[in-house]
Amino acid sequence: MLAVTNRTSLAAVGIDTAERFQADASTLSMFAVLQLGIYGAMQIPVGLLLDRYGARPIMTIGMVLMAAGQLAIAFAPNVGIAIAARLLLGAGDAAVFPSVLRLIATWFPAQRGPLMVQLTGILGQLGQIVAIIPLAALLHATSWSITFGSVAGLGILFAVLVALIIRNHPPERTADVSVDTSTGAITTVTSSVDTRVGIRAAWSHPGTRLAFWSHFTTPFAGTAFIMLWGMPFLTAGEGLDQAEAAALMSTLVLVSIVIGPFMGQLSSRLPNVRSRALVLPTVAAQAIAWLCVIAWPGPAPLWLLFALVIALALGGPASMIAFDHARTHNPSHRLSTATGITNSGGFLAGLLAVFLIGLALDLQGAGTPETYSLEAFRVAFLTQVPLWLVGGFFISLERKRTRIHIGLDRPKPPRRPR
Repeated sequence: MLAVTNRTSLAAVGIDTAERFQADASTLSMFAVLQLGIYGAMQIPVGLLLDRYGARPIMTIGMVLMAAGQLAIAFAPNVGIAIAARLLLGAGDAAVFPSVLRLIATWFPAQRGPLMVQLTGILGQLGQIVAIIPLAALLHATSWSITFGSVAGLGILFAVLVALIIRNHPPERTADVSVDTSTGAITTVTSSVDTRVGIRAAWSHPGTRLAFWSHFTTPFAGTAFIMLWGMPFLTAGEGLDQAEAAALMSTLVLVSIVIGPFMGQLSSRLPNVRSRALVLPTVAAQAIAWLCVIAWPGPAPLWLLFALVIALALGGPASMIAFDHARTHNPSHRLSTATGITNSGGFLAGLLAVFLIGLALDLQGAGTPETYSLEAFRVAFLTQVPLWLVGGFFISLERKRTRIHIGLDRPKPPRRPR
């Protein structure tokens, strides 16, 4: 929860951030783009360090880095230092979730792992609510330095708690292993990605490419909205007050939490049609909802904005289906590699969406809070359409190739020459 709060701490204060650092929209985008970029780039090093040292020290360092990043933001005199601080925060954030996954694998029976991962993800998403409501309220009641200094203080507190309380594995074991209590099978927990043969082998399977494009296409619209551009669009663009906008942003998070388990159940029950039945409909729902909001004459009614955030909320749970693809189509020794490839798709699309929206605002001369307008936001959010089209095309293509590869469909016979 604390890591997600740190990650999305600018979600409700984008306009305040732009005003404090006199940042235009492209520069404001760089806060999220570089943070996401360093998060993705750190996944392989974090995996290697976890395999060597275990979860406790890596998690502790991650908390310290996030605290240092927030403390630097609290007192940053200019935008350059603030962006560098977000890089620190992204690096610390990158250490937390993989460490938690490792702790689940080493402390809980293997057959309970999927449930524990789901519960951890659900609880973690509540950190977005903290960033949207209490953090924004604290900022408007006190000051920038007090608000982000307080978050930094929480990071130091949790670094101490992690170092004192967390253990890499139960005391009766001498290594990080996972135990299946129903079969007695014991396997060593590894989290590093094979950067040599494994990546080529994983990418060569169309199921891994299907996982990559599924994770590329489903979550980026929600990521761009919740991390940076949702609150400015709702307040400066649509003219909502802070409470109405916070209610919409909170709805996005809560619906995602509620929908997640149902989407997971449907994915497990529809293994051969989940792309067609779940992933592509989610992409279509997001695109249609956004186009309706963009095309609406004047500010969109509140019911339509709620429909938009519900459609965006589907993206997170649908993106988890990508990891089902990766797990289904790769042997266990290649699973970490395939998961890393899949995860990179979502971060790549997320940073592209955040940056393109900011760039489009700047090109229209609407890059600062004083010049934000509904029309400029509408044009800016249209930059998401190419990402949906490219992602949808490759999902359809790789789905067909995957079905042929595993024998569910027959390849088309070659055309005979006339």
